[in-house]
This record gives sequence, structure tokens and C-alpha cells, in this order.
Amino acid sequence: MSNHPEPVAPVAERISASVPHGQLAGIWIALASSAAFGLSGSFAKGLFEAGWTPAAAVAVRMAGAALILAIPALLAMRGRWVLLRTNWASILLFGFFGVGACQLCYFLAVERLDVGVALLLEYLAPVLIVAVLWMRHKKRPSVATIGGTLLALAGLVAVLDLSGTSKLDPIGILWGLGAAVGLTVYFFVSARVDGALPPIILSAGGMLVGAVSLGLVGLFGILPMHAEFGKGSFAGVQVPWWVALLGLILIATVFSYTTGVMAARALGSKVASFISLTEVLFAVLWAWLLLSELPGPVQLFGGLLIVFGVVLVRIDELRSARIRR
Repeated sequence: MSNHPEPVAPVAERISASVPHGQLAGIWIALASSAAFGLSGSFAKGLFEAGWTPAAAVAVRMAGAALILAIPALLAMRGRWVLLRTNWASILLFGFFGVGACQLCYFLAVERLDVGVALLLEYLAPVLIVAVLWMRHKKRPSVATIGGTLLALAGLVAVLDLSGTSKLDPIGILWGLGAAVGLTVYFFVSARVDGALPPIILSAGGMLVGAVSLGLVGLFGILPMHAEFGKGSFAGVQVPWWVALLGLILIATVFSYTTGVMAARALGSKVASFISLTEVLFAVLWAWLLLSELPGPVQLFGGLLIVFGVVLVRIDELRSARIRR
């Protein structure tokens, strides 16, 4: 047996041929979700420039998304209200931890840490998922999964282009890890909820629970919550605050969360969570296009590492599925 690696193209063709159509569609849906999620930072930056606080932006983002999703969610539930009774715990977990607590912990971490460090801590979620699955099934992850984990994390570090000037605060680190736990819950609930419950119901319910949670955070003064109605700028063009808010609600929330749930169901929590790492790369690219924040060579190299890490995890998933069959 040769020790030389196989050419990339034949390997990619064999992987694509072995992926069921639904699984391949799930990968594209997951990438679309990550691309939409990646816009949230650019849209939020426009709102901050217009005079919004982070807590106000997140709360209105989720409340607006819940309102928009309400009508299609109600239509999807006609004659199937029993699904709410059987899935209420999943909806609460998804909304409180996967939506509300995740965002809250992230912004609390940002108060004490550089944004890059806080985001890196949040995206330790895939590592937590691998660890949870390891403990649950009492089976050590394969070399492919371990290698994919290390490559993806190394890619995140490169994409974020962290420097030695980053300040580290123990409490901030704890909040960042709290965001990672929230993101872990998001993927597990998305993948394990009753398949009969339409994704749009889980998204709408989660947004409502998250909005109420963040509303209570503002009500009790845990975070400042106010908004002004100035202008933000995208690609050098001044736009009113509502443009950024609509983009944040419609694209970076309604579309991204709904497709994210669909992807997690199609691919499983582990693979979906690793593909979600591409959100960081998408966020860098959107910031380049909309905010003129040009990514450097190190960040582009990090994006390649993330892709290779996802491929390794995907190969492991396919191999495991064949063994189970």
C-alpha cells in the first residue's frame, strides 16, 4: 500500500458519489446558513454606528424574527398542535440556551475580551460536541475526527488573526465558554428534536423565548438597552438604521436559523457544527465587502484549514455510517 496521499480530485469525486442526495443538499443548506449568519456582524456594526447598544440589537433582532416567523409557523402547525406539547422542552432549551443565553454570554465576553478571542471561545462548541458524544457512547473519536478538530481550531485562530495584544480576563473567558455551551445546545437540540416538528416552528419558538429572555436582561438592567435612529455605512454608502435592522432580522436571523435547523437535521449535530465554523470565514469576507476590512493571507489560509477540517470530519462520518450498515 502506497504512503503517498491520493490526488484531491479523485478523493472529492468519491466522497461526492458516496454522499446521499439528501446529505449533499444538507451540506449546501449548512453553507448557506453560515453565509447568512456571517452577515450578522456587519449588520450589527451598522446598527452600533447608528446608536444601538448590542443588547437592544439582539433583542429586537429576535423579537422581529419571531414576529415574521409567526404566520408561517401557525400555518405549519394546523392540525398538529400536539407537537408543541411533545416538544415544548426542546423549544425552551433551544430558545433559552441556543439562542438567548448564547448571544448574551457572547456579548458579556466581548465586554471583557477582544472580539476575536470571544468568538474563538464560542466556537469551541464543535470540540464540546465531540467530547459529549465521546462520553455518551464511551468510544474514542477516530483519528479523522481528532485531526479535523485540530485543523478546524487552528483555522479559526488563523482566520481571527489573533495577536499578542489580546487581553485575557478570567471572567470574560468563562462567559465565552458559556457561549460555547449555548451553541452546543443549539446544535444538539436542532439535530435531536422530533423530526415531525417543522424547523420553522423550532426557529419561531426559539426566537420568541430568546427575545423574552433578553428583554428580561434589559428590564433588570443586566445590560444597557437603548437605540437611536441614525445612519450606518456599508461599502462606503450611508444607509438608515432600518436597512441594517431588516438585514439583521430577515437574512442573518430568519433565514440563517431556519436553514441551520434544517442542516442539523440532515447532517447531524457533529458535522453541522463543524460546517458552521465557516461562518467565521464568511464573516471576514462580508466585512471585507461591506466594511472594507480586507482579510490578510493568514486569514485566507485559516479558511482553507477550516475546510480541510470539515472534510476530515465528513469522511469520518461517512465511514462510520458504512460500518453501521
